[in-house]
Amino acid sequence: MNIKQVRAFLAVAQSMSFASAATQLHLSQPALSLSIKSLEGDLGGKLLTRTTRHIALTPEGKALLPIARRLLAQWENAEDEMKQRFALQLGKITIASMPSFAASLLPKAIQNYHASYPNIQVAINDVLSDVVVEMVRNNQVELGIAFEPSNLVDVSFYPLYEDRFIAILPQNHPLEKYDTISWRALLEHDFITLQRPSSVRAKIESSLNKVGIELNVAFDAHQLTTVGRMVSEGMGVAVVPELCRQQAIEQGSICRNISEPRIQWRVGVICQPRSSLSVAAASMLDTLINTYS
Repeated sequence: MNIKQVRAFLAVAQSMSFASAATQLHLSQPALSLSIKSLEGDLGGKLLTRTTRHIALTPEGKALLPIARRLLAQWENAEDEMKQRFALQLGKITIASMPSFAASLLPKAIQNYHASYPNIQVAINDVLSDVVVEMVRNNQVELGIAFEPSNLVDVSFYPLYEDRFIAILPQNHPLEKYDTISWRALLEHDFITLQRPSSVRAKIESSLNKVGIELNVAFDAHQLTTVGRMVSEGMGVAVVPELCRQQAIEQGSICRNISEPRIQWRVGVICQPRSSLSVAAASMLDTLINTYS
């Protein structure tokens, strides 16, 4: 049984006329009769009795009538919903974003997207950069925003911009008088960073190892927000992505540039191949690229 057969049966059952039903469906009467016979053959028995003057529903036809109405309504609702989704008039997307980006830059892109597609719901999961990649790989979200992963197997990466790392200091710190601070001067003070495994910490350690500087850590935390709070409370100094600058200032910390090695890392959108994205997600990807690139 297919939807064309259901439409044919309903048209005949409601008009009780093959001629009227054929006109309604833009079919010839022989084509309509063939569709009804095919439906009866699929179901295993007669649905209509027909004479030269009269058409009537069999008991099985009467039983099918309300079912057919529900099936057609559900089909038309599904068809309408899918057309709305493809036209970006209905839908929902979820974005996984590292918290520093979600809190500072992402609202601008969402505002731009909402202006163009006001009926698409957007949900944000703010999670660690490493978790963003896993959520995309596991198909928990269609789009993720994070630092460029070292392993791009099974995912695509669309760069938005390059973020540099900066030093953050507590108020009245001895290094506050310098616009740019050397790593060696910075590491003479208690250093605060993220716990392992963390791609941010790994990036700092690998950059320092290349120039023969050992990273000695006094305190570590799970979130960059916590690292920033520990700095503002005077527990030590830290190096964080510039994404965190505004948050660090709001927490009461001082931000300064760092001399060589300068650490820079691309921020971008991580997703499955574009061909596998929903229309809504693909449009959000375009919005993100146009907003920040």
